Amino acid sequence: MNRTTSTMKIREGIVLGSDKPVLFSGPCAVESYDICLEIGTKVKAWAQENGFHYVFKASFDKANRTSSNSFRSIGMDKSLEVLQRVGKALDVPLVTDIHESYQAAEVAEVVDVLQIPAFLCRQTDLLLAAAETGKAVKIKRGQFMAPEDMQYAVKKVRSVGNENVCLTERGFSLGYHNLVVDMRGLPIMRQFAPVVFDITHSVQQPGGQGGSSGGQREFAPVLARAAAATGIDGFFIETHPEPAKALSDGPNLIPLAKMGDFLTMLKESWALGRKYQDFKVEE
Repeated sequence: MNRTTSTMKIREGIVLGSDKPVLFSGPCAVESYDICLEIGTKVKAWAQENGFHYVFKASFDKANRTSSNSFRSIGMDKSLEVLQRVGKALDVPLVTDIHESYQAAEVAEVVDVLQIPAFLCRQTDLLLAAAETGKAVKIKRGQFMAPEDMQYAVKKVRSVGNENVCLTERGFSLGYHNLVVDMRGLPIMRQFAPVVFDITHSVQQPGGQGGSSGGQREFAPVLARAAAATGIDGFFIETHPEPAKALSDGPNLIPLAKMGDFLTMLKESWALGRKYQDFKVEE
């Protein structure tokens, strides 16, 4: 059950589901070119040192903030321009979220991977619009979705001939303002597509600070090691030089200064997981 039967091509030479893990990492949102470049430059170097393929991540629009008073975007055009400049400067692939079907084609002109937010993972028109661009599609599992039911989201993408799709785990809702990760979901979903573990959103507390979300980043290393030890295909980590000053999701972001050591830890757990990914106890 634990070995994926498919791959997701991101760019020539960068394949999710191969023998090298992929790291999707950057700030939660596009704040400025300088911050994105600083984060991308450092994370790319640490990723290379630890044997990860690297994809720069930042959202051009945070359309699902708890409150309308929260930061959302510096503007679609400006954000996409920043992403394009960072990708070119660092020579790395890019991933960002889309929330509306009409955004897919325009955003696909800039990025290599279109990410479908967890709340929208069942939106057929959105999935099809993303798939029809021909770009890789990264679907986050909804907090309300059973792992086995994510196969239908994958099938929607593949129904238009796009085989480059993966799934992302980010925890399920337990009561209010709390997420829990069921590690059984990782091998279950890997039957349908390569799987990425979203480390930072798995420790998020949605709406936990009244008009904004909280987070428990102290548990990020624990969940990261556990997920890596299952032998999955990639990791999603949001980071910032000063999480307390980040414009979005500060409480669950990994401090940039900690990312080098974090990736070293992750690499060691992942290598152990891959070594034993075919070990079975059933008769």
